[in-house]
Parts: sequence; C-alpha cells; structure tokens
Amino acid sequence: MKAIIATTVFGVIMMFAGILVNNKKSIAALAALLFIALLGVNIFDLVNSPASPELFFNNMLRVEHSSLWFNTLMTGCTLLYVFLMGKEIQKVGTHVAEYFALIFFILCGLYMLTTYNNMLMLFLGIEILSIPQYILAGSDKRNLKSSEASLKYLLMGAFSTGILLMGITLLYGASRTFNIVDMAAMLHSDALNPLALAGILFIMIALSFKVSAAPMHMWTPDVYDGSPTAFTAFMATVVKAGAFFAFLRLFQVSFNALSEHWVIVLSVITAATLLVGNVTAVFQQSVKRMLAYSSIAQAGFMLFAVLAVNMYSISGIILYGVAYSVATIGVFSVLIKLKDYTYDGFNGLARKEPLLAFVTAIFLFSLAGIPLTGGFMAKYYVLLAVVKQGQLMWLVIFALLMAAISVYYYFRVIIAMYFKQGNPELTAPVTAGDKLMLVVTCLLVLLLGIFPQLILNM
Repeated sequence: MKAIIATTVFGVIMMFAGILVNNKKSIAALAALLFIALLGVNIFDLVNSPASPELFFNNMLRVEHSSLWFNTLMTGCTLLYVFLMGKEIQKVGTHVAEYFALIFFILCGLYMLTTYNNMLMLFLGIEILSIPQYILAGSDKRNLKSSEASLKYLLMGAFSTGILLMGITLLYGASRTFNIVDMAAMLHSDALNPLALAGILFIMIALSFKVSAAPMHMWTPDVYDGSPTAFTAFMATVVKAGAFFAFLRLFQVSFNALSEHWVIVLSVITAATLLVGNVTAVFQQSVKRMLAYSSIAQAGFMLFAVLAVNMYSISGIILYGVAYSVATIGVFSVLIKLKDYTYDGFNGLARKEPLLAFVTAIFLFSLAGIPLTGGFMAKYYVLLAVVKQGQLMWLVIFALLMAAISVYYYFRVIIAMYFKQGNPELTAPVTAGDKLMLVVTCLLVLLLGIFPQLILNM
C-alpha cells in the first residue's frame, strides 16, 4: 500500500530536515507540502482501488475501498489541522521538524489500523500510533504538566498494551490463527470457547483504553490538559477516529458471530462513557479540560457503531470521525489563540473578534449535535445503526438524554462569548489567513450537516 510507504518516507525526510534546515517557517512549509503530497497518494490509491479487497504483505494487510476512503478523509483532516495549527506547532519547542515527523509516523500507524488483516498488524499499528503520541505529549519541556502528561500516557499505554497482547494470546490459543478472517471462521465453527471469550474481553478493555472509554478513561483529562494544545487537538481527533475504525473492524470481522456474549458488556461500557464524559464535563472550569471530557462523551457515541456491527456501522464511524475531527480541530484552533482557557477567557469574544466567536459557535453546535451541522448527522447515523439492529433501544434513549446534557456545557462557551462582558486577551493577532482557514473549517462542518451523502456515497 503506497500510503504506508509514503508516510514512512516523508517522516524520515522531516527528520533529516531537522538537521539540515534551521528556519522553523521553512520546515513548516516543507511539512505542509509533504502532507499535500500524502493526500495525493491517498487519492491515487482510492481512485485506482479494485472492486474486490486486495491483500498485501503475506495477507497481513487487507485493503478495502472503505479503508482507503477513511484514510483519505483522515489525511485531509490532518492537512486541515496542519494549516490551522502550523504556527502553534512552531511555538511548542525547537524540534519542529521532529514534531511533524512524529505526526507522519502516527498516520502510518493509522493506515495500518484501518487495513490490518492479522492480529500482529493490529498490535504494530497501535504501537506505531501510540509511541509518537507519548513523545508529543511531553514536548513542551518548559511545562511540568506536559512532562506529567507524557509519563501518565506512557504508563497507561504500556499497561493497555500488555492487556492487548494477553487478549491476542488467548484468541490465538482458541482459534490457532492470527488472521482475523480465519479467526472468525474458527470461532464460529467451534463450540463456545472460554479462551475466546476471555480474549475478547481483554481486547475490549485494551481498545477501550486507546479510545478513552469509561472506566478506562482516567488518563484522558490529565493527558489532554497537560499536553501542548496544538498536539491535544490531533490526539483527540484523527488519532481517536483511527483507533475506533480498528475497534470496529476487529469486532465486525472476527467477533460478530459471538456478539450475543460481548454486546452487553460493551453496552455497559458505552453507557458509562456517556454518563462520565457528559456529567463530569458540566463541572469543569477550564474549556480545554471540558473538551477532554467532551471527547470521552463523543467516544460513547462512536461506540454505537461498534455495538451495531451492521452495514450502517462503517458509514456511521466514517461520518462521525470526519465531523467530530473537523469541529474539534476548529474549536482548539480558536482556544489556542486565547491566553485564558477558562470560560471567563471567552467573555466578550463576540465583540472583540466576531468571526472567531461565530465559527466557534458553529463548531460547538456540531459537537452538541444541533441540526444542520455535521455532528447532528454523525450522531444520527451511529444511533440509526443500533436502531436498525432492533436491540438496545434503552441505550439509544439514554444517549439522547446525555446529548441534552452536553448542550449545557457547550452553550456555556457561547453564552460567555455573546452575553457576558469582557476583553479576552489573544496570544497573537488573528491574521487574514487564520480567518480564511477558520471559515473553510466552518463551511465544512455545515456542508457535512446539509450534505452528508458527500461522505456516505463513497
């Protein structure tokens, strides 16, 4: 698969650029060009993909049209992130080229997670996705909270990796194969195997760590809050969407036949994630920390796609991944321009910077699931997947109640911007280029809400 090779090559190029180029702006410009080239490689793979799935690397990767489409969309979201956050990435530290190299390596792991056909490739993809994040979380050496975030992320990540390996080992013992398609056939044909159920449970817990689902979410607020805001925006969006696609792929392909045994456990995890994420977000005073708990709540909605395991699941997770990523990157790109991350820091923003306030309101509408935004259609499709399955209606109703709670803490920001007096301080003047990219991001959110078929028809 060309995109996996391209991300690796581009990451290495950025590492050498860090040695040969001293100008941060030149490094950022080179990175932007390479991300555009990477998007072109993904589009080339997508356009030239055959109707039937292709197998690569001794059948360890299975490339399907849905995987290529998701990869293309996530690369597009990453390019949007680079355009919005490029200046802020340059401010984090001196190793700007290495930061961009790590982002390329994260995308390499994401591509592996969307195309793996073997449990070993799942493990490698998760590690390639995760290890650069541990480094990025601690990249602000002037801030002790950043170092603390990196350490917590590393320890919890290593713990969840051990659980994942234990689950893979148990499943191999039950099915005698690492191939996820062959594993599905073995688990379906054999009598109910306790080893298989234990393995599924271990993997469910490990992947719940990766997507910050409750009660395995404890690391998320501290890591997201302590990490440099420029990298929090990426970790909370593109990375999380890729992990969810891997979650869905495994449970839809390998464990679908045993769904009656694990659906109830995952439904409890989903309910707990929605409850903890939304209720805890209400009590936060920092908008950045609120967005961390909001990301937990959004993970609860994305888990509906995993629960459904039907034809609507893939559509739902792709649309949700894109809509959530675009809106959240947009919110973080405004937040990072403010000196004060509390709700009071947004007081009076509509008077001082009306465009910033308007686009922020649209992004928050989307995260809350207000109609005519991408977030509304995303929530609709993941809930529709479960409704079409005809089960767990109690969980759908509970999710709608939790969505109503989320309106409160998202609208607190909007109220602060439009109805409270204040003079918010900005870290730097908002340039015409910044405003243009924010308007483009805002239009994408509205476009996804009005014409979701632009994503779903592919």
